[in-house]
Amino acid sequence: MPLSPADLLGLYRSMVRIRAFEERANTEWHAGNVPGHLHLYSGQEATAVGVIANLRLDDFVVGTHRGHGHVMAKGGDSKRMMAEVWGKAGGYCKGKGGSMHMADASLGILGSNGIVGASLPIATGVGLACQYQGTDRVCACFFGDGASDRGTFHESLDLASVWNLPVIYVCENNSFAVSTHADEHMNIADVAVRAAGYGMPGMVVDGNDVVAVWKVTAEAVARARAGGGPCLIECKTWRRHGHFTGDPAEYRDDDTHQDWLKNDPLIRCADLLVLESWATTDELDRIRLEAQAEMDAAVEYSRNSPWPTLDELTTGVYAGEA
Repeated sequence: MPLSPADLLGLYRSMVRIRAFEERANTEWHAGNVPGHLHLYSGQEATAVGVIANLRLDDFVVGTHRGHGHVMAKGGDSKRMMAEVWGKAGGYCKGKGGSMHMADASLGILGSNGIVGASLPIATGVGLACQYQGTDRVCACFFGDGASDRGTFHESLDLASVWNLPVIYVCENNSFAVSTHADEHMNIADVAVRAAGYGMPGMVVDGNDVVAVWKVTAEAVARARAGGGPCLIECKTWRRHGHFTGDPAEYRDDDTHQDWLKNDPLIRCADLLVLESWATTDELDRIRLEAQAEMDAAVEYSRNSPWPTLDELTTGVYAGEA
């Protein structure tokens, strides 16, 4: 089915919420309210939103260290997300997981983590479970271009192909593995060509075009639900910030960076909505203001949420026998 005006407006609203969360989290980090570092998703919103909009509530998502966008696109609670970033007890992991470890099984969000490439074998296992249980559920697996060089990538895609698992592997290629440009760590232009080695479809899409991402994912999800097996989607995108908060990103070419900023997914979607007369600029302004108000409430919730207590240090975690 093609996207309706209401559908596209919904995608825009989801992207705006992610951007508002990320930029507010960044502000709070610079104000000293957030411990550790954040890996911000700003600039890549069209990928998470375009992919996850094709999933049902009972489908699964496995994210990455840059995972706030995946959580929010699947319906994550901004208050619990912000509290987790702050390290407060009201967060998704009661403040013990932080920015890189958010999960909500009720929404099919099976967690992000800080290990590069770790999402791949986890998602492959989830796909096996979906198949074994005889359901038509699918799992969307997000990872970066750097992760595509790791053994977990090749092992996971090979096994998913052999067993015909319902996994949508999504490479968010933002050109940098931390500070190393993709040209320096792989001898191919597109990660997607690696899919051929595992007998599965591999597609390259403009990761800043939410409509394009939505379309290619819609086909991939329908195929997986029907028993057609896994696929690899490579979304070419760009992160607006450095690898983490505090990273000045001096390794980036400024002209290239400015070109990508002009190609921002929120700007492109807003322009399309106005061009097609599917929304007015006033409507889009209201969406942005609503998102800012939501993040104000999330920060207030986080500020008032208590710190985790010492007696909960070992609850909700796995521990080996002494």
